[in-house]
Amino acid sequence: MKELFQHAAITDGVTVRVAVNFLPEQSHPEAGKWFWVYHIRIENGSHEPLQLRTRHWRITDARGMVNHVDGEGVVGEQPMLQPGESHDYVSGCPLTTPHGSMEGFYTFLRGDGSPLEVRIPFFPLAAPETADDNR
Repeated sequence: MKELFQHAAITDGVTVRVAVNFLPEQSHPEAGKWFWVYHIRIENGSHEPLQLRTRHWRITDARGMVNHVDGEGVVGEQPMLQPGESHDYVSGCPLTTPHGSMEGFYTFLRGDGSPLEVRIPFFPLAAPETADDNR
């Protein structure tokens, strides 16, 4: 598992794992555009069902500009995770700099209706130096 997912955070028994990859074929450094894809796996290691309701991202570029992104669910879904279940999804992030970072949290609803804020680990977005060498 650690080979695939480079970053992980655990909150109250819920593990969020992240794998991130730079996509040179969707990046255009000469135009100031870099793109990464990230794969997230959310594992419910708690003893209760949880439903993912919202997400909050803090995306920072190499200039220190911060963009906060809030939304319902993930990629159009609000999955219900029973104890022991996991949910995977893939999304992407464009930046106008070759380096940056992402972090954030999900808000889940417990079976009793109370919220649970689950941390998404900090992970760097870094284009390889060779991405600029081919131009």
